[in-house]
Amino acid sequence: MAQQAVEKVGWENHKFGRTGRMALYGGAVFGPAATTWFNFLQRRVVLQNKNLEILAKVGVDQAVFASTNLFVFLSSMAIMEGTDPKEKLDASYWGALKMNWLVWPWVQAVNFRFVPLEMRVMVVNVVALGWNCYLSYINSQAGVKDPQD
Repeated sequence: MAQQAVEKVGWENHKFGRTGRMALYGGAVFGPAATTWFNFLQRRVVLQNKNLEILAKVGVDQAVFASTNLFVFLSSMAIMEGTDPKEKLDASYWGALKMNWLVWPWVQAVNFRFVPLEMRVMVVNVVALGWNCYLSYINSQAGVKDPQD
């Protein structure tokens, strides 16, 4: 999606390996991790005041899951690309994490307030269509050349 909608590279220049790496990460890492994470938050972050509970869930989500997931994403992309994970992290981690903090706390606050547990990953996946375009773009621009695919 990022290559066509954002970067407009055209199909003749489309890097299918990049698309495959994103799909592999989403299906094998993020999907199972997010499902487990939402179940954990539902069981472990429980407060009497439901507004404070939502705030606590968002805070824990952003402090623990978002920062860890971004680290794992950038590192695993670098490894799958055959490049240096440290270089990739140095070039893009903090900028991407700051952008994450502008987008995801709001999404998660609405998600935790209005969406039933079993539908939360789906809501995240819908928003992630745009977010993943951003991540794919910054990953490809992180000062580390993407190999020819």
